[in-house]
Amino acid sequence: MNEQKNSPLSRRAVIKGSLATGAFWATQGLLSSDVAAAGQPVVEKIKNATILFQGDSITDAGRNRRNKGPNNAGAFGRGYPFLLASYLLAKYPKEQLKIFNRGISGNKVPDLDKRWQADCIDIKPDVLSILIGVNDIWHKLNGRYKGTVESYEEGFNALLSRTKEALPKTKLVICEPFVLRCGAINDKWFPEFTQRKEAAKRVAQKAGAIWVPFQEAFDEGVKSAPPKYWAGDGVHPSMAGHALMAKTWIEAVKV
Repeated sequence: MNEQKNSPLSRRAVIKGSLATGAFWATQGLLSSDVAAAGQPVVEKIKNATILFQGDSITDAGRNRRNKGPNNAGAFGRGYPFLLASYLLAKYPKEQLKIFNRGISGNKVPDLDKRWQADCIDIKPDVLSILIGVNDIWHKLNGRYKGTVESYEEGFNALLSRTKEALPKTKLVICEPFVLRCGAINDKWFPEFTQRKEAAKRVAQKAGAIWVPFQEAFDEGVKSAPPKYWAGDGVHPSMAGHALMAKTWIEAVKV
């Protein structure tokens, strides 16, 4: 694929592992607040903040789960949480941020609920980012789960209500579940997957959370590169896909 000169994904250092990640984001002009989506809430408190990323394999991204400490590269895997943590630590070196990744591959909403006390509430995040939903339908299609769109929405609402009761000052960030039409994704996923995305957005609105439009970003991305470029199996992002997710998160959350 021919790279566009001004594309934020076309620079040589975009996805070279941990190599100068913070510097990369800085060169993309993402450090200014004017790139954020209009009308979205702003995360104002940064100093001494604890930031937690939660979700399934997309968030897990091969992290070392035995390493539970903050700000450790091995504990973040190779996905968008690693890129975001690197960016935030580079941008705010004096703010003493503590950033955690607690995504676990295969998780659905009920799985988050079972581990929520230890993996969220006890961490007491000031900013909590959640991406969950693809397994709730994928496992159903594979005959391993019977959850419906309604149970997904009800369970997600209950999880956030529980969180807000325990952590009323925590800023919530809900990420849009997404798929790309390639690999494992076929017509059987629709229209139910679309309904689940809509349910996730209602959950975010009800909770007063920041909404990160990942599906919208990938839909725009496939205009310049085929779906498999962004996620080979239609679900798990490539390096470029994770970089696009990190950029989209930064723009939505305004950090």
